[in-house]
Amino acid sequence: MTAYAFDLRGAALSMLPSGGVWWPDAGTLIVSDLHLCKSERVARRSGQMLPPYETRDTLTRLDADIAATRPGRVVCLGDSFDDDAARAGCDPAEAEWIARMQEGRDWVWIAGNHDPAPEGLGGRTAPEMGLGPLVLRHIAEPGAAGEMSGHYHPKARLSVRGRRLSRPCLLFDAARAILPAYGTYTGGLDWTSPVLAGLMAEGACAILTGPCPCAVPLPRRASA
Repeated sequence: MTAYAFDLRGAALSMLPSGGVWWPDAGTLIVSDLHLCKSERVARRSGQMLPPYETRDTLTRLDADIAATRPGRVVCLGDSFDDDAARAGCDPAEAEWIARMQEGRDWVWIAGNHDPAPEGLGGRTAPEMGLGPLVLRHIAEPGAAGEMSGHYHPKARLSVRGRRLSRPCLLFDAARAILPAYGTYTGGLDWTSPVLAGLMAEGACAILTGPCPCAVPLPRRASA
């Protein structure tokens, strides 16, 4: 598996093609914003019917990352389900699939803003988690150091050989990393948005997801 290695406060990390982060020294796989059961939530709230395959697609990629890394711990950085009622709409076969992935490992659900962290689905829940030199939470806090978070679904938009490319990305600088959304039905916040520019320091980079993750400098938003 091709991955992109980077360092955060002395933690040697690798971003996987899926957007998950593998931390070998801690035996930990970190993913964010699975947004499971989004099609169920959309149908329940608006009546709009989306193809209901996104949960299986997301779990397939997560299962593959677990098989490749064999982590002792999996940490989900919040918004694991699309809202606090979506857990009830989880197909029993999908819940069993999650239970199989949890077997023999520590599984941590960090609370998000869409869901308070799923109950009755195995693992343990926490508002945030300290692990070695890092703190893992859902939403980045200004001024934090050694922080890994999600929430914003950063997405890079750039031109490559005359073609426009749009791809989820991980943002990192010397103090923090913001993970891309791992879920299938997730949008993205432009990497030059004011909120992300306000969190990331000069010299920050974006690691693009895809078969061969690569890093590019984070462009700075032009001053008004």
